[in-house]
Amino acid sequence: MKNVREQKRNLRAGFREIRERMEPGRKRRLDAAILGRLLSLREYKAAGSVYTYVSKPIEVDTFSLIKAVSSGGRKVAVPLCFPETCGMGFYEIRSVGELKNGLYGVLEPDPSRSRPALSGGNALCIVPGLGFDSKGYRLGYGKGYYDRFLSGFHGITVGLCYSACTKWMLPHGYYDRPVDILITEKYARRISGKHF
Repeated sequence: MKNVREQKRNLRAGFREIRERMEPGRKRRLDAAILGRLLSLREYKAAGSVYTYVSKPIEVDTFSLIKAVSSGGRKVAVPLCFPETCGMGFYEIRSVGELKNGLYGVLEPDPSRSRPALSGGNALCIVPGLGFDSKGYRLGYGKGYYDRFLSGFHGITVGLCYSACTKWMLPHGYYDRPVDILITEKYARRISGKHF
């Protein structure tokens, strides 16, 4: 049987290739469909604050989500990574204009301009992943930042993914945390039954 690390490495390469080959117009359509499903979730409507990743070009777009949350008068928070511990904290922002270049080429909040988000029970956390499976397990970039953060997060987690990057089952370990809801351009699947 293949080594799990090798399996994950091959899956990451495959998912990355699917995303990199996606035609820009198609990506925009899929991103819009995914955002529409997210904004129509009752869990999204009930959330007092939304924690979200700041998307890179191959990820499901979250810039439109950040604008939607901000214009709706709710709090939006984005992650700041701490490479020395592979930890991460979320900071509230009012707009994407407050972000600066950070670790791994990702835009991050400026802690001198933003305040740490307080994780309440009615917070929704949008989780990135190169791929997801039917039980909500994700294949991330391999650093473990989100798994560490989610181990102490008490709100509802939502994975955003293109259906072409989903599998019935992905290899996962003891510390991997599945999301409560998975959204693709084709469906929104509630996995855990958790609610506010």
